[in-house]
Amino acid sequence: MNMIFRTLGMLGILILLPGCNPEPEAATTPRLSDPNASSMASALFGNLLSISARHILLGHQDALAYGMGWKGETFRTDINDVLGDHPAVFGWDLGHMGDEVNIDEVPFEDMRKWAIAVYEKGGVNTFSWHMRNYAIDGTSWDTDSCVEACLPGGAVHKLYLERLDQAAEFFSSLRTEKGELIPVIFRPFHEMTGSWFWWGHGNCSAGQYKALFRFTVDYFRNKKDMHQLIIAYSSDRFTTEEQYMDFYPGDAYVDVMAFDDYHGLASKDRTSGTIRMLEILDSLSTQHQKMMAVSETGLETIPNEKWFTDVVLHTLDANESTRKTAWILFWRNGRPDHFYAPHPGHPSVPDFIEFMNHDLMLSLSELPDLYH
Repeated sequence: MNMIFRTLGMLGILILLPGCNPEPEAATTPRLSDPNASSMASALFGNLLSISARHILLGHQDALAYGMGWKGETFRTDINDVLGDHPAVFGWDLGHMGDEVNIDEVPFEDMRKWAIAVYEKGGVNTFSWHMRNYAIDGTSWDTDSCVEACLPGGAVHKLYLERLDQAAEFFSSLRTEKGELIPVIFRPFHEMTGSWFWWGHGNCSAGQYKALFRFTVDYFRNKKDMHQLIIAYSSDRFTTEEQYMDFYPGDAYVDVMAFDDYHGLASKDRTSGTIRMLEILDSLSTQHQKMMAVSETGLETIPNEKWFTDVVLHTLDANESTRKTAWILFWRNGRPDHFYAPHPGHPSVPDFIEFMNHDLMLSLSELPDLYH
């Protein structure tokens, strides 16, 4: 990686973008939706947005928790084992909040320590939430009606508040050595354009979804005094602006417009749909003054050893719109039959290194200070 030129380029971005234009249009620079956002959250958002003008951050789910043949070692990742550097974005999940371990058997106390360590090393934490179906004591994939039951007056509203309180307590435990709240990206109720989750299309109305999304964000901000959250609205696949925006809760509740896409990146002949989605997202994020990202993707077991350059890079580097992606997060390396990032000995390792050597991509050590 050409570290010197990349560093100089990013310094140029961070120095020039915030105040280089004396014209009144500078006032339209995107800001966080929370009018009381913490200074570090605002800095993180602004710096990520500035970097996204020229670079895309590499992300990986549960990267520090486990990998192929290891579990819970001190700041070890499969990415670092093959690349010599860690991902820049670290994904976590709040599923099974209230238990000792999450949906993927990651202890919440370990997750807390790792998320703090990510901040200390200059990386970014993003949290999804595969929420249980509280109405029937089921999983996220149990699609019986639950959204209305979680809202005020609903049958499980009290239980829902208990889970929000526990999540707020967890987020509030992520602090710097000086006691400041660490900013994180929070991505609730994802893939709503699909029908496989209880909050998804066909399992609730758009109005119900928006109400629950807004209630959740308002509760964290107004009841729990949490202003360190950067909120991501993250769909699954879509074909039009209207489809993407159908469940959109509003500009006052969203900072990042994102999507998850596994199908469209399965092979090169499918990428036209994903490229089109990125073009739509560029248009929408510009209109609404938001950041854009690919919040989940991957090819399970990576059977195509040239997948990262032939498919992923082909998509991300397709045009000016696709290159505005702030980060791309590959799913977790959970089992020998269920992994999405390369590990030592896998045939895709040389291609992944070539992918990461492209000037578009950034890993952890290449990041400037994102929080100030």
